[in-house]
Amino acid sequence: MKKQQYVLSALALLLCFALYFGGKTVPDKSAVTHSEDDGHDHSADSPQKIDINTLLTAAKETITPSQSQRLTALENSVTRGDVKDQQIHAYHEIARFWLDSARKFDLYAYYTSEAAKLENSEKSLTFAARLFLDRLMMSGDPAMQNWLASNAKVLLENALKINPANDSSSIGLGACYLFGNISTNPMEGITLIKKVVDRNPDNTYGQMMLALGGKKSGQYDKAIERFLLIVKKEPENIEAIFHIAECYDLKGDKANAIVFYEKAKELVKIPQAKEELSNRIMELKK
Repeated sequence: MKKQQYVLSALALLLCFALYFGGKTVPDKSAVTHSEDDGHDHSADSPQKIDINTLLTAAKETITPSQSQRLTALENSVTRGDVKDQQIHAYHEIARFWLDSARKFDLYAYYTSEAAKLENSEKSLTFAARLFLDRLMMSGDPAMQNWLASNAKVLLENALKINPANDSSSIGLGACYLFGNISTNPMEGITLIKKVVDRNPDNTYGQMMLALGGKKSGQYDKAIERFLLIVKKEPENIEAIFHIAECYDLKGDKANAIVFYEKAKELVKIPQAKEELSNRIMELKK
């Protein structure tokens, strides 16, 4: 990997943490390699599969004996619950255990999704799906991307059965195909997202997903065009601003890269991220 790529990866990681803890996410640089304009498979080899049992086994090795006892009791309460509401409550309790006691967000998302499937309301299904999607956009592990996207896909498909007109659910489902290694045909995801964006160009969520797809496939000019649409509507959208800077950087346009890295530095709150952005700006000025 070239030095520039190392620098950009470091910047992306820092901005990822900054945006994630601020309520937004930045996808990992290896998240997708698809084009929004073709239907060919540009992905890497199929990732090794991850399943919930594998994740649970690994996670249980990290908890204390008292936590293990507590978890066993919660798990048993699911099998004992002969009423749906009891099972829903138990799944929420297990989800909270993994989030609050063990700090395992992926398992929190999984058990939240199990409760949502039983509740089968649009609100609960889309909330759980978003947990997976947010994690998906931060993950650089193809196997984990596949697991996260597969779970989100089921939830969003169920939500769309309840409300087929929910544009956010359609875009999220498209993102599963684009970024989750769950299909050999990225056009499945692109088509879902473009249907929404073509009908409503002001949908920033859809524009963001298409822009990210363009960026990851090396279509920097097209990606910049979409990111700029977002910034025009949301001038302080640091996620879009940072990606514009990175696109210019990757295509060798130092002057414009500096302009947008400066804008990102003004908005980001994490000192280490500010420092890395300053360092990159100085390198580009040499």
